[in-house]
Amino acid sequence: MGIAQQIVFIILVAVSGYFAFKQFGKIYRNIRLGKDEDISGNVGERWKNVLLIAFGQKKMFKRPIAAIMHGFIYVAFLFTQIEVIEIMIDGIFGVHRFFAPYLGGFYTFLVSFIEILSVGAFVATIVFLWRRNILKLPRFHKDEMTGWPKLDGNLILVLELLLLVGIFTMNGTDTVLQSMGDSHYPSTGNLAVSSWLGPALFGNMAQGTLIVLERFGWWLHLLVVLVFLYYIPRSKHLHIFLAFPNVYFQKLTSRGEMENMPEIMNEVKSMMGLTEEAEMPPADAELPEFGSKDIFDLGWKNILDAYTCTECGRCTSVCPANVTGKKLSPRKVMMDIRDRAEEVGLNLDSGEAKFIDESKAKDGVGLSKENYNDGKNLFDYISREELHACTTCNACVEACPVLINPLDPILKLRRYEILTESAGPTDWVPMFTSIENSGSVWQIPDARDKWREQLES
Repeated sequence: MGIAQQIVFIILVAVSGYFAFKQFGKIYRNIRLGKDEDISGNVGERWKNVLLIAFGQKKMFKRPIAAIMHGFIYVAFLFTQIEVIEIMIDGIFGVHRFFAPYLGGFYTFLVSFIEILSVGAFVATIVFLWRRNILKLPRFHKDEMTGWPKLDGNLILVLELLLLVGIFTMNGTDTVLQSMGDSHYPSTGNLAVSSWLGPALFGNMAQGTLIVLERFGWWLHLLVVLVFLYYIPRSKHLHIFLAFPNVYFQKLTSRGEMENMPEIMNEVKSMMGLTEEAEMPPADAELPEFGSKDIFDLGWKNILDAYTCTECGRCTSVCPANVTGKKLSPRKVMMDIRDRAEEVGLNLDSGEAKFIDESKAKDGVGLSKENYNDGKNLFDYISREELHACTTCNACVEACPVLINPLDPILKLRRYEILTESAGPTDWVPMFTSIENSGSVWQIPDARDKWREQLES
């Protein structure tokens, strides 16, 4: 590799790395827009989940065909990073196949294994394109999957095909050039695919043409990797990175356990005379807001869930509300939370004064999450009809392959509507009123325990 190529390589990698770092920084900032949560404890159990679910793809195998196809792409992605590391070393120092002379036969085995995985990834990519665009699986064609989500799903698959073209063009031409005795091309041994595919495709070409094609494959591989680096933070494939922390920070309590609200618990204890006078809030204390109306009221883990969403639609496909034709789609809820976080993040980056809530503004302090107000909230994204349709059955939570919990934000939004706004579906309000007045879900004039009094008399 000439000095000019080295300079171009270093500039491209540096610029791509800079922009990717900035994008990942903004995503981290957006996740931290949520409330602080202390998610800790049982480190052993958390790492076990990471190994089995994030690395081992355990939950994917509930649908074995899709799991096997995804497994080829996933494992190929992991092992291809070895070639990416070698490309980085070769590009910076102007060498070729840096690891080959040092690893010998193990290098042949390693690259051969990558090639076999790449063939499997090629087949899987074609299958996934066919399922999305020809077979048209229903979960890929819901209302929320039109526009960018649909393009995103196809675009990433096309990029994977380009990456595979780069790998086999690079390895195939390299194999033929090695046979010509050029010392610049160290022996890689008999590779599982390229040792026969290379001569079959490129065997009759002149050496100059082979060198050009080898560089084409090398640069194509690199450029697709750099495009991935820039593109992934804007894509559903961000889960490639976020699945691991998302699984690690998953709450280890029962999936059906609802989060306790201390304010409500203290109020009930007060009504039952179980609260000491010193624990009673002041009579003029401002009433707290219950539940969540925007991303600032959600926990940071809820927003991490949203950014980790793979948009695979497994949650929506098992949701009884969605299956029976209701508007709710757990996938859409997570996508809406992510879109809202992105909108708020962009507005914060603008620094415009119009987004500052004057009631929370402080002298000398610019726009921040503490004083942000654009007049919108999550209810502008997620309709109340969607929230009311949820049966809290936890099917969506059970189905997610990376332990995302769509039910948690749904419950928080419903709590805000019912407890803070004193609103809700017309069928629900009489029930809540009856519970508050008589402790019974049925609107009857008698106290709930009147039957006991009659027995005692």
